[in-house]
Amino acid sequence: MTPVPYDELKLLRQEGKLIPFIGAGLSINLGLPSFSGLIDQIAEELGYDPKVYKLSGNNLQLAEYYVAIKGSIGPLRSIMDRDFNPSNNHIKSSVAHTALAELGFPLIYTTNYDDIIERSFKLWKKPVFTVANIDNIGMAPANATQVVKFHGAFSDDSSLVLTESSYFERLAFESALDIKLRADMLGKCLLFIGYSLDDVNVRYMLYKLFKLRQLIKTDANKRIPSAYLTTFGSNEIQKTLLAHWNVTIIELDPADKKTSIENFLKGLQ
Repeated sequence: MTPVPYDELKLLRQEGKLIPFIGAGLSINLGLPSFSGLIDQIAEELGYDPKVYKLSGNNLQLAEYYVAIKGSIGPLRSIMDRDFNPSNNHIKSSVAHTALAELGFPLIYTTNYDDIIERSFKLWKKPVFTVANIDNIGMAPANATQVVKFHGAFSDDSSLVLTESSYFERLAFESALDIKLRADMLGKCLLFIGYSLDDVNVRYMLYKLFKLRQLIKTDANKRIPSAYLTTFGSNEIQKTLLAHWNVTIIELDPADKKTSIENFLKGLQ
């Protein structure tokens, strides 16, 4: 396993050029359900056997069907708001979330809908501000970490990216948050934590960011990668393809994922 490039990452962080992009893998040890588990719940509520329901489409389509039957995204958001709500003590005991709060990043992006990152910051008395829509962008205080909810937040149903239609809109890469990301990443580098290499949405985003950097040829963009992506397992084909997009793979220990993420974040300090 290739050593983690801590010196490079620490220098980028100290220069303010490293932006964490957090996925569901960071919070999995807090007992949150997976998207697949969520689909099982809504299948049962609709009177389907979950295994039969899942034969009818992918998770995004099945979520969209539930929203269509219920008439709005509100009932689905209510289920998630309830299930993605660990106790304060549970959050405060999370070494990974504590380390993230202590690192002092001015900007964090996440595709997680829950407010666990923000709650962790508040529990450790760190100033934080949530950006979920265009109205929030201009309201962010200068002294607080901005947590940009790239797929929306439970506090704003219209911002949530949970269905096939909303994912298609996100892939257009033209929303207010997309424009903010393009501006924020100029001369900077994204650090993806908690994602799978099999996630086509992440790969599409990496491709779009690579193409953007080709158009904007700053000295910093030539010097640093488009992104670093942590993973618990990759193969030579994945590494080679991502290298063409100027993405550096960081291999973590698949034998103990929880400890590996914790040690990685602590190693950035």
